[in-house]
Amino acid sequence: MKKVEADTLEEAYQKAAILLECSITELQYEVIQYPSRGILGLLKKKAIIVASCKIQKSKETSQENTTAIQNEISNLSIQEEVAKDIVESIQKDNDVKKVQNVVIDNFFSSDNQNIEQEKVQDSEEQIDKELSLLIEKELKSLIEISCFDIDVIEVDVINNIAYIFIDGEDSALLIGKEGYRYNALSYMIFNWLNSKYDLYMKLEIAEFITSQRDMIKNYIKPIIEQVNLKGRAKTRFLDGILVQLALEELRKEFPNKYVAIKTAKSGKKFVVINDFNSKPND
Repeated sequence: MKKVEADTLEEAYQKAAILLECSITELQYEVIQYPSRGILGLLKKKAIIVASCKIQKSKETSQENTTAIQNEISNLSIQEEVAKDIVESIQKDNDVKKVQNVVIDNFFSSDNQNIEQEKVQDSEEQIDKELSLLIEKELKSLIEISCFDIDVIEVDVINNIAYIFIDGEDSALLIGKEGYRYNALSYMIFNWLNSKYDLYMKLEIAEFITSQRDMIKNYIKPIIEQVNLKGRAKTRFLDGILVQLALEELRKEFPNKYVAIKTAKSGKKFVVINDFNSKPND
């Protein structure tokens, strides 16, 4: 067991991996002290961990592990460049709320609707294999930095839409409780792809979207009944991808009605269904 100090937790993990001659994913550690920048340079704290290797390595494989670790660390500069590129694309505007609203509005723009229907039109598909491989490589670099155990990252760029599939042992951790990490990752990747490559995006982690779509289908059943009876209705406030899924399902159900996402004064989003000649219910 080794005690390691560093300016950040990431650096501490890297140092521990070198000392213990194992990969970062094989570390078993306890954080003794979290890093802190302090105030005006005062009371600054370093990250301190106590770590050991989960699997005891033989002497015959120690040299191979050391080489693998050195290669992993040598690749960090490339990985950090990808992460920096993504972060910079999000931080172009100093007004964080304004940037977030722009990202969300673009994510739910009319140009990003009915992309499931676009994908099945095989005769009109335009697959950009070179760009697909490039984005796939960059995403793998980003995920490697996060230390999540993800072994499948597939990207297909079709008709200016990046269809991304991610899976692995830590898929549930990448999704997060109630999908909060999924939402954050979706907005981050979308803003990066849209600003750098002018692409829209469809992200699936394991079967998260499939399960969320099933849930939305059950939720909108009474909404559909209300529209059939009264001609109009609206959903409750929906978070993240749920509002997009509700919009897609309701547009399929009511192709001849006005179905759109609205934003309340609180900033929360919901879907309204009206006749085209009616005043939108906002």
